[in-house]
Amino acid sequence: MTAISQFIDFSAPSVNVARSLIGTVFLVDGVGGRIVETEAYDHEDPASHSFGGPTKRNRVMFGPPCRAYIYRSYGIHWCLNFVCRADGHGAGVLIRAIEPLAGLDIMRARRGLDHPRLLCSGPGRVCQALGITDAHSGMQIDTSPFQLLPFAAEVSVIAGPRIGISKAKDMPWRFGLSGSPFLSRPFR
Repeated sequence: MTAISQFIDFSAPSVNVARSLIGTVFLVDGVGGRIVETEAYDHEDPASHSFGGPTKRNRVMFGPPCRAYIYRSYGIHWCLNFVCRADGHGAGVLIRAIEPLAGLDIMRARRGLDHPRLLCSGPGRVCQALGITDAHSGMQIDTSPFQLLPFAAEVSVIAGPRIGISKAKDMPWRFGLSGSPFLSRPFR
């Protein structure tokens, strides 16, 4: 049993996984930090990449769970999702923001800026700061170069509507660490 499967059930509904990821520490080759914002997506959700069924682009999202699904947003930024639910289901959790804790100098060099709050406050920024590209798509998130660890402190999770989408945007499937200054946008 891996460290991940001891504290997060990736076969659970994406909403449950998205909430449980808040406060965990995610590293790529030792660079990363605490996950402070996520969004859940499911194949029955019209905003999900899996809504129309499997395609060449989204096939990783259909499992097996505990894998990285990477896609390009607006042809510019890579975005990271953790695949969940049973193999063939089509669900995932978008990692929207991370509080930088490890490898800040590497993140600063990759992002070309200094302010810690701006290093990983948005899904495209997360991937750029952590060096994530489509080469990581399909990789298991419980093996190298990835590491997902429980955070030592108790966390308070808030929920609200997802952002940056045009369909099903009122669903309260966006989760965040209450009071975190590292969110991509404040919750309303």
